[in-house]
Amino acid sequence: MEGGHLPDIWFMKSWILAPIAALSLVACSGEAQDAAPPPPSVTVSQPLVQQVRDWDDYVGRFEAVQSVEVRPRATGYLQQVHFTDGQFVRAGQPLFTIDARPSRAALEQARAQLARAEAMLANARTELARSETLAASQAASQEEVEQRRAAVRAGVAEVNAARANVEAQQLQVGFTTVRAPISGRVSERLVDVGNSVIADQTILTRIVSVDPIHFSFEGSEALLLKYQREGLAGPGAEVRVKLQDEASYVHPGRIDYIDPVVDPGAGTVRGRAVLPNPNSFLKPGMVGRMQLAGTDAYQALLVPDSAVVTDAARRLVFVVDGEGTVVAKAVELGPLVGDLRVIRSGIAAKDQVIISGVQRAQPGQKVQPQKGAIKPAAAVDAASAPATRAPRASSAEIVAPAQN
Repeated sequence: MEGGHLPDIWFMKSWILAPIAALSLVACSGEAQDAAPPPPSVTVSQPLVQQVRDWDDYVGRFEAVQSVEVRPRATGYLQQVHFTDGQFVRAGQPLFTIDARPSRAALEQARAQLARAEAMLANARTELARSETLAASQAASQEEVEQRRAAVRAGVAEVNAARANVEAQQLQVGFTTVRAPISGRVSERLVDVGNSVIADQTILTRIVSVDPIHFSFEGSEALLLKYQREGLAGPGAEVRVKLQDEASYVHPGRIDYIDPVVDPGAGTVRGRAVLPNPNSFLKPGMVGRMQLAGTDAYQALLVPDSAVVTDAARRLVFVVDGEGTVVAKAVELGPLVGDLRVIRSGIAAKDQVIISGVQRAQPGQKVQPQKGAIKPAAAVDAASAPATRAPRASSAEIVAPAQN
């Protein structure tokens, strides 16, 4: 073999082996593409089982249990003011003094009239006795005796009238001292010393009671029906109130009145709670948010609110079955307890709910479940919109420890 033929043989071998190598690379690439990715990893846990109680939310306003416009019962000139604006006063405490000199003069005149009437009555009784003695000896007629008796009866009437007048004038003297009709916080004085005041007309000041205090609110007819059917929210039912700058419901109280009539225009019914207010911190006119127990304590299943998926009008929870497949279950939601959601129906206590990695799971897909745990919710209430028009509780609280 001559040296000139060797390059030709090497070229032919290269031409034959190149397609074989290319086919091998294509085969390896196809095997890599056919290999399926591993199932996604998700965290699962059984629902948390706890005793909870639902609370319905209302917005309302504080009102004084008693509120009085203080008016004088005597006419005259104002002489003294016996309180400081905004002071707490007790029932019967003097507030104002009206010039009593005209009333005292009228009282003395009434006493004089009484003395005159008593003297005339005494004289009439003496005349009657004399006439009866003379009539017994036939020295006076029976007609004269009857006249004397009539004079005595008239004298008794005059004395009684004079005594009543004395009592009336004594009351007028007493009315010149204006006293607090109730215990409470007095407003500013509306009339200064030296001004003339008119009985039963001039407003001198106002007094509002402070302890206890009312909280007035309105609820829907649907909620009223629920309470009546379940025997809830009658007089004595527990409530709690918070102010607009408070994070929790720190003011306890109880229902003391439910209006027996539903407003036909608004479809609402007025309710009222009474709360202790020993330090006068709560003021009439303040706005607050009230919670009323909407249910008795019941056992509930709770899952993280982030585990709930929205599908059009449905709410879904993804669970992993025994074969590691994701199953979507439609659920009925209850209120929030912290960051946990009460599930009223749709899942069981033994279901393995996906609590983390929900975005990586699809119904019918295989997953790698990792065991997790749902952190128990704190016994606090979640802020929520008022339930004035809604027939469902808007928040809940834990009333018993978690059960697994």
